[in-house]
Amino acid sequence: MTFKVGQKVVYPNHGVTIVEEIAPSRIDGTERTCYHLRLLSSNSKVMVPKDNLDLVGLRPLCEPREIKTLFNILEDGNVEAHKDWKGRYKQNVEKMKTGRITEVAEVLKNLRFVSQKKSLSFREKKMYERAKHFIVSEVAHVRGMTERDAEQQVEKALTSSIEKRHKNAVAGG
Repeated sequence: MTFKVGQKVVYPNHGVTIVEEIAPSRIDGTERTCYHLRLLSSNSKVMVPKDNLDLVGLRPLCEPREIKTLFNILEDGNVEAHKDWKGRYKQNVEKMKTGRITEVAEVLKNLRFVSQKKSLSFREKKMYERAKHFIVSEVAHVRGMTERDAEQQVEKALTSSIEKRHKNAVAGG
């Protein structure tokens, strides 16, 4: 996959970035074509060799229909999480690594659900914050809205999911 200078792309675990330059760079004495990216959340700069794009999971912003799917996942009330934190953490790390917004949505929803029952570990809190930022950032850019408005939409969807889960639990027994 190739990207253009000025294009917004998603860097898994970091969020929306912009391609500032595509240029040859020397890495370990070898000249390689590199993408020079700027993380929009922090203005940090990252350089990714072109032949590592698939490895790091760099991808274009998702389509509006994928945002709709994301919200369906966040709102549906279905949660599949390991009971023990080690299994849950490992499962969530794998999903976060994919950089797919739907996988990250499942992590966010699962951790939100767990946090309703007990406090999250430090690592899980950090993962929750990263997952939320990742989703809010992409939703804001795809829908052309502020991150604050996108966060409100995400919060509303998560609250709806918790309420549906609670209603189903009450109705089911």
